[in-house]
Formats: sequence, structure tokens, C-alpha cells
Amino acid sequence: MIAAIDRGEIARVTVGALVRAAAALGADVDLRVRWRGEQLDRLIDEAHAALVDATVARLRRLGWIVEVEVSFAIWGERGSVDVLAFHPDFGAMLVVEVKSTVADTQATLHGLDRKARLARDIVKDRPWAIRHVSRLLVLGASATSRRRIARVAGTYDAALPDRGTTVRQWLARPTEPLAGLLFLADDSHDGTRRGNPSRERVRPGRRLATARIRDQKAAPLSNDPKSMRPRDDVVDRDVESVK
Repeated sequence: MIAAIDRGEIARVTVGALVRAAAALGADVDLRVRWRGEQLDRLIDEAHAALVDATVARLRRLGWIVEVEVSFAIWGERGSVDVLAFHPDFGAMLVVEVKSTVADTQATLHGLDRKARLARDIVKDRPWAIRHVSRLLVLGASATSRRRIARVAGTYDAALPDRGTTVRQWLARPTEPLAGLLFLADDSHDGTRRGNPSRERVRPGRRLATARIRDQKAAPLSNDPKSMRPRDDVVDRDVESVK
């Protein structure tokens, strides 16, 4: 096996064997799967930007002063905050981390906690009278995101216990600190679902007549003159169904 690895004949070596060989040398094996690399990165960036935009629109509508992509370098700690908001009526400061999908729970929660801890220092040059600092994780409202959160529900319940309606009500009236998680659709600024405009409600009384007309349109034309005559019994029944 070692000889095969040394010769570069990796196709003949199993992943398990490769991991064991690396462990014997005090090394780790890092395997990465790439799928349409640049296209995937672009899709992720677009989804993230749409969620940030939806978050900013919601906050501003509720009276928050909002800044995005706020960078910082404090005590050797560097980074940027996706959305930083302040509500002057309540002296509430909000640190928002936006994720189109959660790939690493530990890194996500640690990053949000770190930014909330440094929040007052990040905005010390703003004329904001801060009474309390809150943190919020905004996720894309996809089935994948919900499944990943559900798998480690205990962790998220402990770190970010406030959800859904509680978070939405708090955003309108942030009277006390909050640690929350909000699923937000990236194609809607108000979080509401819009119906399918192509659907049309049909009254039950018209269904038979509508189906009859559709069948007549689909039927092939006939050269038999008798087939061209209207059938009184069918017409009567269709008219009666409409009534």
C-alpha cells in the first residue's frame, strides 16, 4: 500500500487505507468534493445577498438604523458583520449573521457570539445610546436548512432559543435582549407566501360544462353529417349543470 501511494497509484488505494497511512505519519487526510466550483460559489453568493437584502428591508421598515458588511479589527480579532442594526427608540443593538445554508454549526455559532461580544466596540464611534445587544441568525427558509437545524436542535435551542413569532414581534418592539433564529425566504421581503397567479377557482356548477367544452375541442372532426348535429340531450344537461 505504501509503495502504491509513493508511486502515485492512488486509484488502487482505499480511502480508509489512505487515512491510516496518514495517521501513522501524524498527518490528516482532507478530501474535498467540488461541483461546478465557480457556478456554485456564484449561486451561494446570490442566495446570501438576497437574504441580506430581505433582512435589511424588514429591519428598516420597523424603524431600525441598518449597516451591512461592517468590518472590524479589535484586539487582534478581525472579521465583518453581515448586518448591524440599532433601534433608537429602544436603545437596542442587533448583530445579524446571515446564512443561505449552515455548513458548520460550531463555526456559525462561535462567529455570531464573537461578533455580539465585540459589538459595542465595533460601533463605539457611532452616536448610539446602546442599552442592550442582541444576536440573530437568519437562515434561508429551505427544507435543507430546517433539516440541518433539526439534527442538532439541542445546540440551537441552547444558543438561540427565540424563534418565529417571538423574533418577529421582538423586531417590532425590542425591549430586552434576544438570542434568536429566523428562517426567512430570500424571495420575499415580508416573509409571506404569494399564491400562484396562474390558478383560477372554478365554481362546482361550471365544472361539467367546462369539461364538456374541453372534450369537444379535443375530439377529431368527422365527415358524417349526423355527427355535426347538436345533441339536445347533451345541451340540456350542460345548461342544467350551469344553472
